[in-house]
Amino acid sequence: MPGSTAPPSDAKAALRRELLAHLEAALAAAEAAHAAATEGATHAEARPENSKDTRALEQSYLARGQAARVEELRTAVTEVTAWTPRAFAAGAAIALGALVTVEEDGAEARYLVAPHGGGARLDDDAIGVVTPRSPLGRALVGRRAGDDVEVRLPGRLRELVITAVA
Repeated sequence: MPGSTAPPSDAKAALRRELLAHLEAALAAAEAAHAAATEGATHAEARPENSKDTRALEQSYLARGQAARVEELRTAVTEVTAWTPRAFAAGAAIALGALVTVEEDGAEARYLVAPHGGGARLDDDAIGVVTPRSPLGRALVGRRAGDDVEVRLPGRLRELVITAVA
């Protein structure tokens, strides 16, 4: 997509597919981790040897956490599969599906506002994914090109200028 002449909807469709692949890979890894934790909790060697042996209990807690992560990722895959990013007209407010270009300290950055996958990097690391629930996503949603945005993060303040919304 860098230097691409594809229409924005095609570019966003490609970004959605890449995000979906990222989420599906994370789901596969989480399912494998859950299976391993479940096996560890139920394996014969995990049986307590005495009243202070908590290996099986700890493995069951781990398995429960992994199960929750698997469900979270299944929901993410389902919602991103059903999601169709829309085009944004000039002057439109940032919302789910927006591809936002910002300037910070003279450097340009691009973000896709997506329902899931915050923190992922797409398009050969050129585009970051933010969700409306993240601090940056909350600061961007509802803003427009030309707006200045301040994002408070632990230990620092980021000052951004929105230069484009597509």
